[in-house]
Amino acid sequence: MEQLNSTVVISNISSSPGYPSPASWDFRSLAPAVVLSLSFLLGVPGNIAVIILRPNWQQMSRLSQILMLNLAISDLISLLPLPLWIYTLLCSWTLGLVLCKLLAYLAYCSLYSSQMTVTALSVQRYLKVVYLQRYFHHVGLKKLLALLWLAAMILSIHALVHQQLTPDQNWTRCRTGYSSPAQQEAVLLTQTLMGFLCCFVMAFSYIGLHRKVNQAAFFNNPQTTRLITSIIVSFNVLWMPNNITSALGVAAISLKNEGLLKFYMDSKNTAGALWRLDRVQYKKGYELTQPAVDTA
Repeated sequence: MEQLNSTVVISNISSSPGYPSPASWDFRSLAPAVVLSLSFLLGVPGNIAVIILRPNWQQMSRLSQILMLNLAISDLISLLPLPLWIYTLLCSWTLGLVLCKLLAYLAYCSLYSSQMTVTALSVQRYLKVVYLQRYFHHVGLKKLLALLWLAAMILSIHALVHQQLTPDQNWTRCRTGYSSPAQQEAVLLTQTLMGFLCCFVMAFSYIGLHRKVNQAAFFNNPQTTRLITSIIVSFNVLWMPNNITSALGVAAISLKNEGLLKFYMDSKNTAGALWRLDRVQYKKGYELTQPAVDTA
């Protein structure tokens, strides 16, 4: 959601264009709009089903149930407003500055909350199976969730500060604007570090789990092994483009490379949309492998 010119911020738009006709749609945003549409169609029913049906939850610990529920709620926070984002990607932002800031803030809160929740689930499973201990159970669930959401809200504050309405040819866009390249670099660096850290911890947890209990019944089941592998691969494949794109943005700003900055701007929307596709796969894999973990 960063604007094309990272050094110029246009924070006061007195008027915005009307609804453009389909002939004037911004087809540059067609690819991310398609990905977001798929995320909405798959994610909303999937997360509602997780909350209502709670498949295999009787096999889960109380902590796992709370974290899964938190992950589903986090996803819905970002998924439900997607039709608005899709329309404004193809057309023009007509919802005002307040909603621009609020929806962007909720999207970033969902991003960080989901990252940390998935990471916590991975670490909890690793500790439970490998060390047969439940370290997280010594921490109150309410305190754990409060800490998680507090961190997500703090990391997302930049959206309330920097999100602006900016003109783009015949459209008005809800984008992040910065008064200096250093501000943009700091925000992107935070996103990059958080993204790679969560990917590393999750991969370490599941790979370590596989190595430590390789002879256990859990991994004697080929179906379970494939599910665990699919969790790791899908998480990293769908999250890595967003992490790499953010890293390229940091490099482009640091090196003042216009070509690299243009590539970052052209690809960030599509890369940023991919991570929403991962959570349904993660929940499915976690629920299906939970019984096997508990009996390992």
